[in-house]
Amino acid sequence: MKIIPFFKLIFTTLFSAVCYQASAQSLKNYTYELGFKSDNDAYLATKQDRYYTNGLFIYFRKALQNSKKQDTSTLVKKIWSLNIGQKMFTARSGKTQFIENVDRPITAYLYASTALQWHFKTETFIKAELQLGTIGPSALGKQTQEFIHTTLNFYKINGWQFQLNNAFGINLKTNYQRLLYRSQNKKTDFALPLTLNVGSTFTGASAGLLFRIGNINPFYQSIAAESTVTVSTLSYKVKAQEFYFYAKPIINLVVYDATIQGGMFKSHQNEVVYQPVSWVFRSEVGIGYSKNRISLHASVIFKTPEIKSTASSHKYGMVAMLFRFN
Repeated sequence: MKIIPFFKLIFTTLFSAVCYQASAQSLKNYTYELGFKSDNDAYLATKQDRYYTNGLFIYFRKALQNSKKQDTSTLVKKIWSLNIGQKMFTARSGKTQFIENVDRPITAYLYASTALQWHFKTETFIKAELQLGTIGPSALGKQTQEFIHTTLNFYKINGWQFQLNNAFGINLKTNYQRLLYRSQNKKTDFALPLTLNVGSTFTGASAGLLFRIGNINPFYQSIAAESTVTVSTLSYKVKAQEFYFYAKPIINLVVYDATIQGGMFKSHQNEVVYQPVSWVFRSEVGIGYSKNRISLHASVIFKTPEIKSTASSHKYGMVAMLFRFN
C-alpha cells in the first residue's frame, strides 16, 4: 500500500495549524465546534489493511446556556452534539477471494447520533448519546473503501460480496468520567472513564484509566473530555494552551456486537458470523493540543483479539482536528 500520501496530508495539516496558533495570545470563548476524526491502520505504516480498517467521524458541538433551575455552583457547562460516523470492518486481507478466508465478518456501520454532556466543577462529566445506524450494504462500506483505494492508488479490493446483511440498530451510549488525582504542579493527572452501551448493534461496558502529562487543563475545558466550547467566560482558572501526552488502557466487556454476530433480530443462514471474545483489552497512547480555535489529536490504538476465530490482535492510528467558532 502507498501510505505516504496519508502522512503528507496529516503532518502538513498539523504543522500548519500549530504554526497558525503560535500567534494567538489568550484564551477566547467559542460556542460552536466542527471537526472530524479519522481512524486507519495504514497510518502506522505496517502494511496491514484488515479488521477495523477505517473509520471517519464528523462532529458538531454547541455549548448550551445553563437554565436558572440548575445549580451553577457545581455544573460548569452543558454541551449538545450531532455526529455522523462510519466504521469499516474487513477480513484479514482486503483481497479476500474465498468465503473460507473470512476470519472476521465484513461489514460497515453507518450511523447518526445526538448527545448531551454535563461537566461539573468536580471535573466529573456525564455524556448520553443516542445512535441510529445500520450495518450491511446500506452502510456503504464497499463504496467507501473502493473510493479510498482508487483515489490513493491502492490495490483493488475484494471480499465485499461476503458482507453481512442489512440490519438497522438503535443504541444508547453513556460515558462517565471522574478525576482521581492531580499533582500539585498540575502537570499530571489520572481519571476513571466508564462506558455503558445498550442496543441492538452494540451492548457492553468498559472501564479504564486515563493518564495525562504536560500542559493540561481541567476536564471541563479540555479536548480529553470534548469540552472546549463554552457560552460564557469560565469563573474557574484554565490555560490558553493545552498540550499533553496521554495513555489510556481500557478493558471492554462485549455482550453483543452486530458487526461480528450480525443483526440481532436477523437470520444468519447465508452470512459469515462469529462469536465475540467477551473480554477485550484496548490500549491507547497519544498527544492532544488545543489553543483558541484549533484542537488537534493523534494516537495509536492496540486491541487484543475480538473474535473467536483465527483473527489476531489489531492496531491502528487515529488523527483528529476540530475548529471552534461563534
